[in-house]
Amino acid sequence: MTTTRSDSQRPLAGQVAVITGGGRGIGRAIAIAYAEAGAHLCVTARTSSEIDQVAAEINQAGGRAIAVVCDVSNRASVEAMIDRTVSEFSRLDLLVNNAGGGLERTLVGEDDPNVWQNVIEINLLGTYFCTRAALPHLKADGGGKIINVGSGMGHQPRAKNSSYNVAKAGVWMLTRCLSMELWEAGVTVNELIPGPVYTELTADIFPRDQAHPGISSEWVKDPVDVVPMAVMLAMQSAKGPTGQSFSLARRPL
Repeated sequence: MTTTRSDSQRPLAGQVAVITGGGRGIGRAIAIAYAEAGAHLCVTARTSSEIDQVAAEINQAGGRAIAVVCDVSNRASVEAMIDRTVSEFSRLDLLVNNAGGGLERTLVGEDDPNVWQNVIEINLLGTYFCTRAALPHLKADGGGKIINVGSGMGHQPRAKNSSYNVAKAGVWMLTRCLSMELWEAGVTVNELIPGPVYTELTADIFPRDQAHPGISSEWVKDPVDVVPMAVMLAMQSAKGPTGQSFSLARRPL
């Protein structure tokens, strides 16, 4: 993480951001990038050791971050995390709903209903709970930005992964509904689709920094490749885009 930057290189200076799923992968990369851009961070996930490490890296480099353990599928846990963030930093400007993932890849009827439900709870309900808890604070500070990390699988049907497809489709619909509800309050809501990214959760699906094994046009990215789009969306004004899907995929969705 870079420690010395001019004001022009710190476009998020003074802003406060919550990054869910911030302990590794895409969430970690976005958290560090936002800190380098001047934002104060609440990095949250279920695993304390991972978010503690990210927050420590940011603080040691001269930024300011806290690590708050949170299960986004638990409403009380989410509300406590948002309260802790606002108590620490006195405001909230950015929410990145990144926590999620697919937990099972099989046919309906051969799947585990509890796992199917859990995927919906983490990806869709987690996004809803975090957004709902953050809204009063975003509005109180004159507006803000919500970035929902989506998936191309939320735009296209596919066999053997219905829980994730359905959850991400719900996130995309929630994004559009929220954009219509919140634009007058100065809160923008957009979806960021990373495309295939190599993380700990996808290591068993495709190789790192190589062509996608099943989609000829796609290249498997690293988490840091998602950062420029995430920073661009965070820098937009209240008059910027809302209700839109921004994709790094290399195929039509």
